[in-house]
Amino acid sequence: MIGIDASRTITGQRTGTEAYATFLLQALIPLALAHHHRVRLYFNQPPPSQLFAAFPEVEQVDIPFPRLWTHLRLAAELHQRPPDVFFTPAHVIPLSYFGPSVATVHDLGYHHFPEAHPWRQLVYLRWSTRHNGRRARRVVADSQATKQDLIQLDGIPADKIDVIYPGVDPALQPVTDESVITAVLHKYHITPPYLLYLSTLQPRKNLVRLIQAYAASNLPHRLVLAGKPGWLAQPILETISNLQSPISQKIVLTGFVDEADKAALLSGATAVLYPSLYEGFGFPVLEAQACGTAVLTATTSSLPEVAGDAALLVDPLDTAAITQGIQTLVHDEAYRHQLVQRGFENVKKFSWVETAVQLLHSLEKAARETP
Repeated sequence: MIGIDASRTITGQRTGTEAYATFLLQALIPLALAHHHRVRLYFNQPPPSQLFAAFPEVEQVDIPFPRLWTHLRLAAELHQRPPDVFFTPAHVIPLSYFGPSVATVHDLGYHHFPEAHPWRQLVYLRWSTRHNGRRARRVVADSQATKQDLIQLDGIPADKIDVIYPGVDPALQPVTDESVITAVLHKYHITPPYLLYLSTLQPRKNLVRLIQAYAASNLPHRLVLAGKPGWLAQPILETISNLQSPISQKIVLTGFVDEADKAALLSGATAVLYPSLYEGFGFPVLEAQACGTAVLTATTSSLPEVAGDAALLVDPLDTAAITQGIQTLVHDEAYRHQLVQRGFENVKKFSWVETAVQLLHSLEKAARETP
């Protein structure tokens, strides 16, 4: 029996960790069943009936609880009916659970940029990541960069860490119907041509430098910042308001983007700009490549690992380099086309089916290992 914390698959507005949990379980469940494993999913509220309806053999355990769901209610369920191995794709192993377990650690960005987190969140992230790393029989890291951080910053033994790359949403494909793109742009009040950033608005994403670099680029393109504001978004918004009006008026804030609109938004952009300071994986890079859009991203953390040779890499601390990179992508159409073609090849390396195959191996290994 494989027990899985599926609570992150039912959140309203899906970001990277929620997407990871959802797509991974959709690929893992049929594979586990085909290998004659039973699967039990734990939810902190009743899931939509269609979410895992394709797998009637899977046991769904709905155990709502107002606070401390993981460490009280989920822990109690695991003690009463322990699985052979427990997996948490985007959360934490219950404090009182000592059975065989596997946990995914997405990134250790809080080590590198602690100022980008509220202090309560920072304390919890430090504790929960170290707890997962030490309590789990096997630890799944999204990238080699995250594995090295786990070893160097949290002292997790290298031989218990499995690097398993996530996949990319298979629904993300180039949108070639101009009427579809036009409708999405109208919905978000975007006038082409435009350059796109698509993720949460928060300091770690290096948006102040991106805005300054865009302002210096002297281009006719709009800069679209698509994503919901995160903690400490105010300095980002103030950077925009402090620009001269002709430039500030060309910056579009869309708020949260519906999943159904992402492919069209990505496909319509001249380029995607993602010079993030730190990423455990960097889904927006692959999402842009999947939709046939050239990408500018950073030389740091996992981003070169994920982007391969299919993105323009810049030093994220060098605003002038970001400006030059933006101008290169806009003015050099042949280079842009080259990056797009390389991007299509790069995306092929990241498959949720392959992620699930490797994860199932880790789960089976954890179930066999002695503590």
